[in-house]
Amino acid sequence: MKENELTAQDEQDRNALAALDARLRERALLGRAAPGDHLMLADATLLAALDGSRALTPNEREALSASPLTLRRFRQLSLERHAAARPRAHAAANDPLWSGSRGMLRAASTATELESLVTDDGFWTLHFLPQDGGWQVILGLSAEAPFAARLLNEQPLLRVIDGGGAIVLQGRLDADGECERSWPFATAPAPHFQLYGAGFAVEPVAP
Repeated sequence: MKENELTAQDEQDRNALAALDARLRERALLGRAAPGDHLMLADATLLAALDGSRALTPNEREALSASPLTLRRFRQLSLERHAAARPRAHAAANDPLWSGSRGMLRAASTATELESLVTDDGFWTLHFLPQDGGWQVILGLSAEAPFAARLLNEQPLLRVIDGGGAIVLQGRLDADGECERSWPFATAPAPHFQLYGAGFAVEPVAP
């Protein structure tokens, strides 16, 4: 039984690592500079590729991969499409009710350097990236969240708080559904969250 639990935990850790690697590669691709960059493909072309009605031609794929601006537009359209694809009734029932999401630091994360935290509802992920002797915190919104399209459109002020109520991050989502800030505490992320009950929350800031 214990061996099975360890195997499942190892699999979860490998998946988390793979997701972080993919996120880092994506950020490097989207964040690179391209002199004279501009939108290389029309929204109609990108949307057709997303819904499968028309595949991108080799020239279009080359243009997409060479243009960070077009890649960011492609990702934004993908986020919006995923959010809109959820059943209307489900969105209507859940969207107005979102007032925050909570999560906990997993016990396994305390033994290693903390790389990410996910809220219990699966809608938000916190990534922790070592940088210049400290950390960068990246809050990411899942395209599957029923309120994703509204938050991307309205850009409300959001914050992440630890179990003691201190602000870990505060800001607005960018077009990619992310908000990035420097880690504001002297203590590393994992021991910091442990000091305050291992909990955290993502919530809108009241106007």
